[in-house]
Amino acid sequence: MIISRTPFRISFFGGGTDYPDWYSKHGGAVLATTIDKYCYINCRYLPPFFEHRYCIVYSKVEHCQKLDEIVHPAVREVLRYLNIERGVEIHHDADIPARSGVGSSSAFTVGLLNALYALKGQMVTKHRLATESVHLEQAILKETVGSQDQVMAAYGGLNHVRFHQNGEISVTPITVGAERMKELASHLMLFYSGIKRTASHIAESFVNGIDDRRRQLRVMKDLVDESISILSGERDILEFGELLHEAWLAKRSLSASISNSDVDELYDAARGAGALGGKLVGAGGGGFLLLFVPPSKQRDVRERLDTLIQVPFKFEFSGSQIIFCDREEDYAAEDRARAAQPIRAFRELTE
Repeated sequence: MIISRTPFRISFFGGGTDYPDWYSKHGGAVLATTIDKYCYINCRYLPPFFEHRYCIVYSKVEHCQKLDEIVHPAVREVLRYLNIERGVEIHHDADIPARSGVGSSSAFTVGLLNALYALKGQMVTKHRLATESVHLEQAILKETVGSQDQVMAAYGGLNHVRFHQNGEISVTPITVGAERMKELASHLMLFYSGIKRTASHIAESFVNGIDDRRRQLRVMKDLVDESISILSGERDILEFGELLHEAWLAKRSLSASISNSDVDELYDAARGAGALGGKLVGAGGGGFLLLFVPPSKQRDVRERLDTLIQVPFKFEFSGSQIIFCDREEDYAAEDRARAAQPIRAFRELTE
């Protein structure tokens, strides 16, 4: 039995520049962090007592005999990619609902890859987890997704991630003091809008013809360096919130699908109650709304957004981890199955 735990992420600046159609020509960068909300993948080899060869449990339950019968695309292709020949059982649980903007689909892919590697007896590096997950989602599953979610899920922490024109990805942790990190965290509020959307559908609205949006994306990339300068220096932390507002205005101009009247109403209400800035933490369209609010104004913002669920969170620095590993149980089950086979055969002949 293997259990992996993989964090979700919040992207502050640079989202949009992490799409390969953009950074292969211009380079890209993001500032993002992971939080203490997780995707859990539980997997084991399935003993041959069952009529099915694969059992996959998520929002649906699948019992399949053949790999190609598996409906869940990430599960099917990760099993194929790793050439898992034995039957497996996979369970998925999460602290946050899918399609909510925190990189849940990529966290699932990273966590599944990590868990199945461990099931095979291999512990792989965070770099390998990140790059193989990017390859799976972009090249094999053909999803219109960027590359930051997989990297953040694998590495964890508050990072400056750079996407180079040659396809290389570099990850630099932001080194700031504990008090500065505490100050940043104390100004952040996370609300669930209740609006679900599929990130790849939103992304398609601006990735197609992305070169026509060079001005906005260059601004968004420049804001990454500016935000790091604020955090790493002695400038007023409130400037970080004002920069978030500037970045949100730039991002929502990428496509009419980034925001909508419901999101605009929520954001304007929060700003009216004292928030300095904020953003939808994913590709756009809905999901989680991150706000930068001075502590003295947070009660007002909470009351103004009283129809939304506020989600307390902390920063997380571990990335995808194997939190339980007991492979002896799998081998014991296999041995019991082999021992039972001649008994079953004898009973079938004598009945």
